[in-house]
Amino acid sequence: MSMQLHASCIVIQGKGVLLLGDSGSGKSDLAIRLMSRGAMLVADDQVEITLANQTLYASPPATLRGMVEARGVGIMHVPYVELVPLALAVKLVPRDAVERMPEPAFFDCLGAKLPLLSLHAFDLSTADKICLWLEYGA
Repeated sequence: MSMQLHASCIVIQGKGVLLLGDSGSGKSDLAIRLMSRGAMLVADDQVEITLANQTLYASPPATLRGMVEARGVGIMHVPYVELVPLALAVKLVPRDAVERMPEPAFFDCLGAKLPLLSLHAFDLSTADKICLWLEYGA
C-alpha cells in the first residue's frame, strides 16, 4: 500500500521526519536547516509513503531524488537517503497556531498513525524541538 504526499522528509539518526504544510509554509527551509545540523534529505516537495508491517516508510520519487529547493538560490543537488522508516510527522502552521501545551496528536496515513507536532517552521528553535522530541519524546 502506498501513496504520494505533498511534503518533505529528512532523516535524523535513522528516524524519518515527515514535514507537512501548505506551499510556502517552510518545509524545504526547515529541511535545509535540519540538514545543516546533520540530518540527511529523503525527499523535498513530494514524498512516496509506503506501509509495510504496520510501519510507514518514506522515499523520494525517482524524478526528485537528491534535489532540494533553496528559495532564492535554486534547486540544489545533495546526498539523500533512499528509504527510511518514519518516526514523526510535523505539521507546519502559523506561529499563533502553535499550542503552548498540546495534547498528543497523530497523523493518520494508510491506516497507520505517526506522532504529530504542530510547529512554526521559521521559529529559531523549531529544528531543536524536532531533535529534542526524537531524542526524548519518542
